[in-house]
Amino acid sequence: MKITAQQVNELRKTTGAGMMDCKKALVETDGDMEKAIDFLRKKGQKVAAKRADREASEGVVLAKVSDDKKFAAAIMVNCETDFVAKNQDFIDYVTSLIDLGIANRAKNADELNAMQLGDHSVADSIIEKTGVIGEKIQLGRYESIEAEAVYGYTHPGNRIASIAGLNKAGFDTAGHDVVMQIAAMAPVALNKESVPQEIVQREIEIGKEQARQDNKPEAMLEKIAMGKLNKFFKENTLLNQAFIKDSKKSIAVYLQEFDKELTVTGFKRLALA
Repeated sequence: MKITAQQVNELRKTTGAGMMDCKKALVETDGDMEKAIDFLRKKGQKVAAKRADREASEGVVLAKVSDDKKFAAAIMVNCETDFVAKNQDFIDYVTSLIDLGIANRAKNADELNAMQLGDHSVADSIIEKTGVIGEKIQLGRYESIEAEAVYGYTHPGNRIASIAGLNKAGFDTAGHDVVMQIAAMAPVALNKESVPQEIVQREIEIGKEQARQDNKPEAMLEKIAMGKLNKFFKENTLLNQAFIKDSKKSIAVYLQEFDKELTVTGFKRLALA
């Protein structure tokens, strides 16, 4: 069967695949458009499997907020090369995924993967993109926040993004400063109470060992380690961190300058290594 240029062009528009890939798919399927699409998707699955051991350390990271400012999401879609990560078509694709997540209030990656993007699920569309681009593409992370007021920040270059929720609306300056603080300072938790116990224990052990290396008495190790732990909390928990615009005050104090009850309810930060 003769495959026309119009058929090839139509398949290219539908799938985004290369001209030669589209022509081969149509030849293999006797010009059947639906089967040709499936052929290309299967090719994508093969590419994904072949590249499963490849490091997808580049990518695009974005944050976005819903129109009512009560739901925010952050997404990381990984690829292998900086060339693909900076390609506008790839950035637009990642934008379409986060737009879908925001529109449907997707809470996590599983929910987003199951949603329909055009004729395919998000999970299938990622496989298809792998075949089209020829690199390993994967949904690295997807996080969401719901609160009385939410804020998002994408750092220029699309490699770091942060989202956060406040317990009260109407404090946009504070909200924007908080998400920029999160992006810049990479806190591990909201406050010392929310630091995972394994991290606390690890910091105590490290503190003890450092004191031991400094030839401090065994009886003093616990006290010294707790002092180091408190310093860790101050430097690595959001509400206790020094505000990047004024190091004389913590984020908690900064927020209370707007309203005595104003605080952060939760946050997420995504960053490429």
